[in-house]
Amino acid sequence: MFLKAAINGGLTKQDHPATAVTPEEIAADTLAAAEAGADVVHLHIRDADGGQSIAPDAVDAVLSAVRRVAPDVTVGITTGLWTCNGHADRYAKVATWNLLPDFASVAFCEEGAAETAELVVARGMVLESAVWSLDDVPALLASPTLHSNVRILIEPEDEDPDTAVAHARAMADRITAAGVTCPLLYHGFGPTVWPVLRASLADGHQARIGLEDGTTLPDGTTTPDNPTLIHAALTL
Repeated sequence: MFLKAAINGGLTKQDHPATAVTPEEIAADTLAAAEAGADVVHLHIRDADGGQSIAPDAVDAVLSAVRRVAPDVTVGITTGLWTCNGHADRYAKVATWNLLPDFASVAFCEEGAAETAELVVARGMVLESAVWSLDDVPALLASPTLHSNVRILIEPEDEDPDTAVAHARAMADRITAAGVTCPLLYHGFGPTVWPVLRASLADGHQARIGLEDGTTLPDGTTTPDNPTLIHAALTL
């Protein structure tokens, strides 16, 4: 079982008190996730005010802290447009990153996704591309970096668990029918986290868990932290 930990996303401590926000907290939680059994860790960079950012100085601060305490952990970050001021600003920021993550995620529902994916690869990072709906799949399949992906993330946004699972499988079928051979990873959000994770395992794909996706355990209780979510996923 390949398991990615998504440790913080856009959550605040009001959403969950264990949310890692400062560079030191993100570094500690990255190490804790890896020690709990996560194969790779996906984290969202925060600026000095706790907001999401991909500005070079913010990336440097967090990755420096992570490398000090977890130098051997494979870490990736988002390039989501919500972290900047549009595609041109995103491109400029990624182009001037000093410290680089091991991998970076690009969502193909966003403007400029193909160009950003090409930049990620050109700068020597590992690429993972994401689709949120069937409407995103054509852009992914047309991208020059399609066969450069370490994995493709399938992220249905449906709130109903059965619909989310069906949607994930439909996207996977469309992608594999096009000849894509890299691993696929499903993950859900909120009420769909555990049903989608189980579907991913049943279908032989990679999985993801963490506070970014949901704060509850399979029994519906609130998790105290990311390692507890990871342990719960590994028991499946």
